[in-house]
Amino acid sequence: MKAILALEDGTVFEGSAFGARTTACGEVCFNTSMTGYQEILTDPSYKGQIVTMTYPHIGNYGVNTLDVESWQPHVAGFVVREVSPVVSNWRAEASLPDYLEKHGIPGIQGVDTRALTKKLRVRGAMNGLISTEGLSAGEAVARARAWPGLLGVDYVKEVTHPEVFVWDERDEHSANFRLVSGPDEADGRSVREPLAPAEIPIVAYDFGIKYNILRRLRQHGFRPTVVPANTPAAEALRHRPAGVFLSNGPGDPAALGYAVQAVADLIRHGIPIFGICLGHQILGQALGGRTFKLKFGHRGANQPVKDLETDRVEITSQNHGFAVDAASLPTDVAVNRINLNDQTVEGFRHKTKPLFCVQYHPEASPGPHDSTPLFAEFRALVERHG
Repeated sequence: MKAILALEDGTVFEGSAFGARTTACGEVCFNTSMTGYQEILTDPSYKGQIVTMTYPHIGNYGVNTLDVESWQPHVAGFVVREVSPVVSNWRAEASLPDYLEKHGIPGIQGVDTRALTKKLRVRGAMNGLISTEGLSAGEAVARARAWPGLLGVDYVKEVTHPEVFVWDERDEHSANFRLVSGPDEADGRSVREPLAPAEIPIVAYDFGIKYNILRRLRQHGFRPTVVPANTPAAEALRHRPAGVFLSNGPGDPAALGYAVQAVADLIRHGIPIFGICLGHQILGQALGGRTFKLKFGHRGANQPVKDLETDRVEITSQNHGFAVDAASLPTDVAVNRINLNDQTVEGFRHKTKPLFCVQYHPEASPGPHDSTPLFAEFRALVERHG
């Protein structure tokens, strides 16, 4: 079955279809990770985007229900050079094509993803259309051009959980594990490590939160109560949190005035706050800063970030198309991390208030442990201001 990928500049890529038989529009972007396609598919931050994987061979270890980052995949479409015809992993429960078909997401393979990525780096991320329904090139390009894009659009309201919930109340989904090779363990493959007591109540704003962030918070002794994105500060404070976490999420941060207002109110209350990705951008706006759209964004597991306070470099996992304008931040905010590829802001802290954030994803562990101490830093901040 044939498939087509059309860009708003008139470029058309033809290939073979996999996944669902459907048509979808989105912003075409690329991710440089070699693994982790299931986490990418289920990351709510990719809402409204057609993701291209630069690594040529995708799908070889299949899909399982344990490694998802949310309740369903959120990408608009998926572009790869080649889908593995064989699934070979003891944890696999389905193939990548079957998974996409189940969730109504179109995929295209046989595309020259290197040429597509080079075009996106030169021209920037573009609106596009992917179809596995036999759409003509002319119609595909026209519909790609007609798609409104991401600027000014609130996708957070489409991915946030609508109701408040406490994460993993029975401690069934948050334990870390280590691989074992001896005959003493029941499954012979991995063993769960004990969890720290859930002794610190926090509120986690769900702008499109990834499950592994919640796992990491729980592993560091937090008890996260997850609240919808539009929760006012006064309502969040009724949960009597010792701190507030601001999650990742999709779309244009400038379209989230309600979230910026809630965070500004929380700042005035003096509660410790830690933000990741979109949460970083919302916190920046709440402090008076501005955000802007990057040319092609940062998406991958190999982004170098320099800690300006220690001169230490972290290898980070990232997924964002917007950034905070360093020049717009007030003087009582210190930019303490920058991206070594383009010098954009990767983190800042307030000089007098218990606030800090990072643009990247410390829970994704690409370093693999370069950024894990940030969760311990949040705990120390909460304990100092408790």
